[in-house]
This record gives sequence, C-alpha cells and structure tokens, in this order.
Amino acid sequence: MIVAIESWKAGLWKWENITRNLFSGIVVGVISLPLSMAFAIASGVAPEVGIYTAVVACLCVSLLGGSRYQIAGPTGAFVPLLLGILREHGLSGLQLATLMAGIILIIMGFLKFGRLLKYIPTQVLVGFTSGIGTMLFLGQIRQFFGLHGDHIAIDYPTTFIGLGCLAVIVLSRFAPYMCHIPAPLLALFAGGILQAIFRFPSVATIGSEFGGITSSFPSLSLPTGINWDHCVLLLGPAFAIALLGAIESLLSAVVADGMTGNKHLANQELIGQGIANILCPLFGGIAATGAIARTAANVRAGGNSPLSGIVAVGTLLFILLFCAPLAQSIPLAALAAILFVISYHMFGFSYFIHLLRHAPVSDVVILLITYALTVACGLMVAVNVGIVLSALALMQRMSKAIHIDRNKSHESEENMEQLAHLPPTVAVYTVSGPLFFAAMEELEFAISRVDPEVTTIILRLGEVPFVDTTALAHLRRIIETFEAAGQKFIFCEASKDVAHKLRRVGIEDSLRDKNPQKTLKAAIRYQD
Repeated sequence: MIVAIESWKAGLWKWENITRNLFSGIVVGVISLPLSMAFAIASGVAPEVGIYTAVVACLCVSLLGGSRYQIAGPTGAFVPLLLGILREHGLSGLQLATLMAGIILIIMGFLKFGRLLKYIPTQVLVGFTSGIGTMLFLGQIRQFFGLHGDHIAIDYPTTFIGLGCLAVIVLSRFAPYMCHIPAPLLALFAGGILQAIFRFPSVATIGSEFGGITSSFPSLSLPTGINWDHCVLLLGPAFAIALLGAIESLLSAVVADGMTGNKHLANQELIGQGIANILCPLFGGIAATGAIARTAANVRAGGNSPLSGIVAVGTLLFILLFCAPLAQSIPLAALAAILFVISYHMFGFSYFIHLLRHAPVSDVVILLITYALTVACGLMVAVNVGIVLSALALMQRMSKAIHIDRNKSHESEENMEQLAHLPPTVAVYTVSGPLFFAAMEELEFAISRVDPEVTTIILRLGEVPFVDTTALAHLRRIIETFEAAGQKFIFCEASKDVAHKLRRVGIEDSLRDKNPQKTLKAAIRYQD
C-alpha cells in the first residue's frame, strides 16, 4: 500500500497532527538546503541541482514511498559514484543513468526485492559504507584547503574559513542555544559571515565558481542523447545507482522503524524511490535516495506522516525562489567542512574498529577487502566481490557444521535397543547439518571407512534441514559405487522437503526404497 494512503487511513492527516508535521517539515527543509548544495557540488554539478533533486525526490517518496518518515534527496553515499559517471559520460549521461536506475528500482519493487538488504552481510555493508565515507572525505580536501589545479600550496584564508566552519559544527552541540539550530546551517552562516567580513579574494564561493544559484525551478525535459547504444553503455552505472539507492533507502527506513516502532513497506519504498529517480533527471536533478540523517531529524522533530516531507519541499522551494541570491557569498570551504563531518559519521569508526577486534577472521578479511575495493575500484566491484567472498566463507562454515555419527548414542530407549541388536552387516550413520556440495567430502570419507563385512548402510536424515542438487548427484554416485560392490543403501527419518527432493531425482527408485521418511525401526526391518 502507498504510504500516503496508509497514513490517511491511520488518521495521521487529521488536524491534531498538522502542527507537529509543519514544524518538522520546516526543520527538515532547512537541514536539506546546505546538504543538498554540498552533495551536488561534491558530485560535480551546480548547487541548485541538489535543491532540484531534494524537492522532486522528497515529494515523490513522501507520497508514493513505503515509510511515513522517509526524507529523500541527494546523499553522500552517491557522491563518488555520480562523480565517476559524470566525468565519463557527462551530465546527460548521468541523468540518463539515473532515469534507467529509477526503472530498475520499480522493477525490483514489483518483483518484491524489498528484503534484499538482509542478504547483504554486515561486513560488506560496513566495508563499502566506510569506503564511501573515505572517498567523500578525500574528494573535499582540495575545497577545504583551497588547492587549485596542480598546485599543492595551501590557501590559508580558505583553510581558515574551513576550520572555522568545522569548529562551529563540532562545538554547536555543546552550546546551550545553538544546539537547537541545524549545525550545517550554522556552518553556512559562519562561512558566509567570515567571507563577508574579510572578503578574501582567493576564497572560492558559490558565486565565483557557479555564478550564484538560479531563482527558478526548471521545466520538464528529457536528458539529451537518448538512444539504444547509449542506454546499453549506461546499463552498468544504472544498476550501480539502483543498488546503492535501494540499500541506502531501505537502511534509512529501518533506522526510522527503530526510532518509532513502526514497520515500513519495503517493496513500496523501492517503487517510490524508482519514481523519484525517474522524475529527478526530468527536472534537472541527479540520483536520490532515502537520507538517513534527514529522516532521523524528521522523526526527532515530531514528524509522523508524509505531510512533513511535503512541508520540507515547500520550505526548499521558498528558499530557492526568494533567498537564492544570498547563497552567492557562501564559501565552498564551508560546504567541504560539512561534508568532512558527514564522511566521518558515514565511516563509523567505532563500529568499524569493533568489527576488526571481535568479528571472525574471515569476516575481518572481507571487511577490509570490501573497504579497499570501494576506495580503489568503486562500489559495484566492492559489493560483488564482498558478497561472493561472504558466500564462500558461509559455505566453508556450513561444510564444517555437518557431522556424520555412527550408531549415535543420544537416542530414545527404543532406538538404543534397536541399535544394540544390529547385526555386524548393518551400519547406521546419522547425518547432522545441511547436505550440500561442500559437505559431500565429509560424507564420502565417513562412509568409505565402513567395515568390509557391512552389506547394508542406513542413512538417518532427520537432522538434515536441506539437500541441494549437487549433493544429490554425489549421493547417487556414492550409491551406485557401493551397490556395484554388493552393498545396499537405505534412507530413513527424512523431512518432507528432503524426501521430496530424493523422490524428484529418483534416488529411492534406484534403491527400491519408496519411503525415505520411514522410522529407524522400519529401516532396520526393511534391510532384512
């Protein structure tokens, strides 16, 4: 169900909720302004593009998404990815890739991929998130220190403003009254005031670099250069945008759920994010997703319905249309200071170090590889390699979880009596754990050590949760080898699912054994 309709049915659009959502919407709109401009500039586009993106994305996701509290817009996680696409394909290529990513997100929503987040291991999530934070930090060093071209000489006025804004952001949380004002907004004011007072000629500002911000909203238009070859070329970047957008939006929704106790609609959230990413480039914007910091601010400010997102959009439009000229004197170093703080929080040093100290060695290796690949090769390579390595590590652990016990001692009295009177020609093996391709070596080794006088092997499968196709093929080969030597196999105690798979591949037919779910007692009687 669309969250706007769900909220209406829940009574959240009634008068008693309007005031709190008006207030939270204004707060979120004010917070979104500096962040949207900072992320746009860091992504290589004009600052107003970030505002366009925030307006369109926030409106679409608030009305058509899957979380009552979600605030969407440009985010720091997208910066390295979008900057790379922009440099290789230009602005029109970036916008086309974003539009294609929107279509992919809608398809993911309809295919019910909303639970995809739980299939990405924590070490991979932390690795690429920390890597993105590092790349965001590194990308702002030139702006913060005023480095131009190939020169590495620090511009001291620019650095002075950057450090001043950084101090304002860090210290504002300890001030009695300033802690209630969004720290990014304070940094913009501080940077603008410092530049207005001292008028440093070497300090780059929004006015000097971009000619100010246009006091208008763009009309609807398609990205240029749309053709089949271009779309095929941008398919990889589009999937990267869609994957990152899905991960971050669902993470943001999960954070909001944790703060409020509600439950978001994951698949509808993907559809809402997809619609937002289709419309953003049509109005001159870039890729957007759920913004964790702005969503959390919305919850803390009292927002509990999509109305807060709509009010945030109205706040941004008001600032864009009536206050844009004031942004000309904002130093880029002030925006770099804001992004420094965001990159620090994105890296998550405490949790990163916690995993390094307490996670299993294989998970630590995957964490470090994912982090290094994110910085060196990009998001898609890092996530793909991280997931593959995590899957291999999981298979290794699962293969060690299987146990093959002969004549298991922890039995009921009836089974113990049956096992005690087994003739020497019968061997009973209890298989515990998942029976899949990586575990077959253990089974083959255990059975190969059977005594020469044994003519019947009973495999108890009651503690096997699942069996895969490769294991079934290996099992058939083992059976054929032993039966060729005059030995017989019998299965018993298989679960309904395991028994169904045994029947599907015809193993019980080759054994003349039509009931792999039989009890141990029946299996022993059957071998006679």
